[in-house]
Amino acid sequence: MLRKEFILEDLKCRDAEDALRQLGTLLHKGGVVKDTFIDAVIKRERIFPTGLPAAAFDVAIPHTDSLHVKSSAIAVGIVKNPVEFIQMGSADIVLKPEIIIMLAIDNAHEQLSFLRKIMSLLQNESLLKEVQAAGSKEVIYELLTNNL
Repeated sequence: MLRKEFILEDLKCRDAEDALRQLGTLLHKGGVVKDTFIDAVIKRERIFPTGLPAAAFDVAIPHTDSLHVKSSAIAVGIVKNPVEFIQMGSADIVLKPEIIIMLAIDNAHEQLSFLRKIMSLLQNESLLKEVQAAGSKEVIYELLTNNL
């Protein structure tokens, strides 16, 4: 599901929406999501925020309904200057994710299973720090594929 071309090891973005558009564009260019995917992720993020405090630093896991996805994939952005995301389950707690893991899952049942794997990853402080400091798509790819 993760491909090297879906990794931005130095994501520069103006705000959360810009980050979502950049990662969604990678998935769209890769042919794994429909034209509706990016706007659907942005709309969902406004209603159901995905920022999470993790073991090492904040992370966001934006996603949307499977009807916008052609085949399952993950896009990852390492944010050099974190932007504001709202914490999941909150309306007013602001987080600044340093890693954004965008999910494009084509099966609703698979989405829940994969979210559990992501939650396990978020509790691994040393792995998160390794991913953040990796500096190359190849290293990020290896670290994540070996741990998801």
